[in-house]
Amino acid sequence: MTLPASYDLEIAGLRRSLPLFRVQPDLAIAVLNILGDTELVEVSARQLAVRLAEHDYAVLVTAEAKSIPLVHALSVHSGRPYVVLRKSYKSYMGDALQAQTVSITTGAPQMLYLDSKDRALLSGSRIVLVDDVVSTGSTLTGMRALMSQADAHVVGVAAICTEGDASQWQEVIALAHLPLFPSRKDGAMTP
Repeated sequence: MTLPASYDLEIAGLRRSLPLFRVQPDLAIAVLNILGDTELVEVSARQLAVRLAEHDYAVLVTAEAKSIPLVHALSVHSGRPYVVLRKSYKSYMGDALQAQTVSITTGAPQMLYLDSKDRALLSGSRIVLVDDVVSTGSTLTGMRALMSQADAHVVGVAAICTEGDASQWQEVIALAHLPLFPSRKDGAMTP
């Protein structure tokens, strides 16, 4: 069987056909890119705001860059402020905290930085981490490390989708789950 070209995703009645992208010679993933997709961002933010309403939290935190529209919309719907962890250091960020992560889509180590201006907002606060897709958990690990350094308390994780082994992501408040697509280099799917 040949690797399909796309994977169909449905969120609250809204359908998207996600292209498959090979991240390793024997593995492809369905790519959810919410940048510019206002309709999907809004539907997802509304759904996640409802699911998070029963949680006691003060601030939303995400990592740069694809999930920024989601955390912004979720902030509007929930009435909670948000903080973006940056992937590059800028001198105006002052005494920024940092942690390393490895994204499945880049495959290379990246740094996350917490701007010094945001530290006071997070210190002692109850935090919900937000991501578009939780896949390997590396970004979450980096975000959790920064929250620990900032003396913030992670009380939840929200995402549009989880990916891979669904049982690994039971704690994540997600709207859908994406499978992985094992394949051979010739494009055929493995059994």
